[in-house]
Amino acid sequence: MLFSTFVQSTRCPGPAGELELACALPEASSTQTHQAAEDGPEAASPAVQAVAIICHPHPLFGGSMQNKVVTTLERSFRELGAATLRFNFRGIGASQGSFDHGNGEAQDLLAVHEFARLYFPHQDLWLAGFSFGSYIAAKSAEVLQPARLISIAPPVQSWDFLSIAQPSIPWLIVQGDADEVVDPQAVYRYAEGTHAQLQVLEATHFFHGKLLELRGCVQAWLQS
Repeated sequence: MLFSTFVQSTRCPGPAGELELACALPEASSTQTHQAAEDGPEAASPAVQAVAIICHPHPLFGGSMQNKVVTTLERSFRELGAATLRFNFRGIGASQGSFDHGNGEAQDLLAVHEFARLYFPHQDLWLAGFSFGSYIAAKSAEVLQPARLISIAPPVQSWDFLSIAQPSIPWLIVQGDADEVVDPQAVYRYAEGTHAQLQVLEATHFFHGKLLELRGCVQAWLQS
């Protein structure tokens, strides 16, 4: 089974060739795991409350779907009942193609969303991105119409966030106050001009030593 309670690697068609993905169902509860021991592995498959797609940081600066912030988001969503898809943009890992300055990467996201809807056509979409990935997610929100949008350390000083139509759905921005890559003050100013909820953590860009705090922040917002 492609989607399971364990993370599965796969590929899907993309506009520049195949895209590499990692897919998983929500984490099974201890009750479901115990039931599976008696009734077989299908008993451990929980109901899917939403489908979450996560976009990774800048491809030219080491960003990939293996990034710790990305995998932390994945775990956060799965614990709240979402099936998850994280993927490598074109030219990264086993994904074909080459970097396209945010334009092709937005098309990659649309292709992954189309793939997700083959399996989960009716569930709410939670769309998230970290750093460069947050730009791609926000840029695509008007088309994809997610139920929730989560932007982690959005690089508003490097990418043209102001040209993006303001999402009208619930939106969380999380920013570290000691970010050495993204200017925190620029993010604060940007957030003031939106309806997004801004959460500031005492953290660097990659949330070193603060990943559990990030996870708790995202989950608390999703549950509010």
